Amino acid sequence: MMKAVWSGVAVVAAMGFMAAPAQAQTTASASLSVTATVSAKAKLTLSAASISFADADPDTTPSIAAAAVDVDVKARTSGSGSVTLTVLAGGDLVSGGPSIPVSNLTWTSSGGGFQNGTSNKTVAQSVGSWTGSGNQSGAQTYALANSWTYATGTYTVTLNYTLTAP
Repeated sequence: MMKAVWSGVAVVAAMGFMAAPAQAQTTASASLSVTATVSAKAKLTLSAASISFADADPDTTPSIAAAAVDVDVKARTSGSGSVTLTVLAGGDLVSGGPSIPVSNLTWTSSGGGFQNGTSNKTVAQSVGSWTGSGNQSGAQTYALANSWTYATGTYTVTLNYTLTAP
């Protein structure tokens, strides 16, 4: 009896094995090369196009401050690339014939990497410097030395900023 059971099991197993057809498995593969070009870029945004100084008594107000200007610097460069922001005055402050030396126009700065300075019409002055790519935000507040020696008038000068990110 034992033999018959084994024979029956062997026949059933053999039939099950023969009944299932062999299935073929197919795979395919491919590759895709991705290239991205990232170039150096620099973007400078000032929150104001102009600033002004109100008139004041030089005895009580030896330095007149203007409203702060927000400065936003965005730069893309190499990991060790030097990012610099400079400002160069277009000349002295002038009102027709009379003038005020541009060196009487100074600034204080807030924000990481930003610097205080004095305006200059011949050599660009550093406003800030950083290393590598990023977005830097700060504020710059200009002040004008107030003096009894200034002739009356409305004085103007253009300050030219340059942002460099090699």
